[in-house]
Amino acid sequence: MTADLLARTSPLDPYAAAFAALPDAVRVTAEPFVAMADVRVDPASGVRVRGAALPPAGTWVPAGDGRLVWLGPDEWLLTSPGTAPEALEAELASALRPAGGVAVDVSAQRVVLRLGGPRAREVLAKGCSIDLHPRVFGPGRSAQTTLGQAGVVLLAPGDDGEGFAVVVRSSFAGYLATWLLDASLEYADPASTL
Repeated sequence: MTADLLARTSPLDPYAAAFAALPDAVRVTAEPFVAMADVRVDPASGVRVRGAALPPAGTWVPAGDGRLVWLGPDEWLLTSPGTAPEALEAELASALRPAGGVAVDVSAQRVVLRLGGPRAREVLAKGCSIDLHPRVFGPGRSAQTTLGQAGVVLLAPGDDGEGFAVVVRSSFAGYLATWLLDASLEYADPASTL
């Protein structure tokens, strides 16, 4: 067996060229191989995750090189693009154990798409029922919702200027990529489609 047969691939790899061909009004990129851990701990424990306090309902905060996203009353999702999944799980397990918390690696379960550009909100609004106006869904907000009938965790843009983060199950990644490409067609330059 050769090494290239074992190369890591993302379910979003086949969409890279189509994402690159999108108009400037809408930018879609994949964040490849982001380590993710499901964190369960009592919020009253006062525990900090990678220096960040546990965010309240409907929000996310920067945590180390990633994000800490509220998922439920005692559940958060930690992302880390710069840490190996097994190292992230081990780091969190030792930090949470004294507070009676646990962490489970869920890196293979979900992938992350970034959606930016001046028409990003309009594209999302085509398939998402939550109010995406910046006054309501501004920096630091998150929601578990559906986008084009796929369950996602949607993160509003932060101060990094990188646009929305859409966390979707790996098995729905291809469907959502196709949906986003179709929803973005309206903003293509008409001269480029002739």
